[in-house]
Order: sequence, then C-alpha cells, then structure tokens
Amino acid sequence: MTRADLTEKILDLKRAKGWSWKYIHEKIGGTSPVLLVGALLGQMKLTKPQAANAADLFGLSKTEAAMLNEVPMRGAGVPMPPTDPLIYRFYELVMVNGPAWKALIEEEFGDGIMSAIDFDMQIERLPNPKGD
Repeated sequence: MTRADLTEKILDLKRAKGWSWKYIHEKIGGTSPVLLVGALLGQMKLTKPQAANAADLFGLSKTEAAMLNEVPMRGAGVPMPPTDPLIYRFYELVMVNGPAWKALIEEEFGDGIMSAIDFDMQIERLPNPKGD
C-alpha cells in the first residue's frame, strides 16, 4: 500500500461513516486540526499516539498506522501552480505578499528561513458584510 492509497482509504471511510474533520480530530486528539487533517491527507506526520488513535478509529493495520507516523513526501500529488481555486488563492497570496513577508522577516530576524511545517493555524468564520 502506498501513502496515497492510505489517504484514499481514510477518505473512503470518512465518507462512508459521515464523519466530519472536527469529529475525527476530537477522536484522534492533538492540538491542531490543520496538522491532523494534513497528516490524514498525506502531507504531515502524526505522533505515535495519534497514529494509534487513528488506527483504532479507522480500523487500520499496524503497517498503515506506522505510515501515518512517517515523514511524507510533502507536496506530492499537488500540481503547480495549483488548479483548485481555493488552494490557488493561497498560492496567489504567497506570490503577491511573499516579497514583503521576506523583507519583514529578514529585518526582524536576519537572514534565514521560517518553517512551513512547524507552525500552527486556526480557521474561524468571521462575519463580513461583503459575504462569508
């Protein structure tokens, strides 16, 4: 089984059970729903306890649970530039704002890079008069 096969298996089970990502995050645990969903979609890795919880929830084998704890080939299977409209907006966000972010980060912290892996993000709905 490949990591892509495991992702498809997880998505099939999620769909069949009618589970939301919120429900899955509550059952598997962890501080970041974004990291957890990213891991289940094959872009991040879970901790061993999270991988064990995922295996219990989805009925995965030990080999499949171990795959969830391995460092994945990040970005695999994602076309560049992205073709999905929502994901493309993030790509566009980086293209437009990336040089400014780089200048501000370098001014504050010096030459270097920031981690795209070791960070957290929260997604919340905020009312907007222009529409949600």
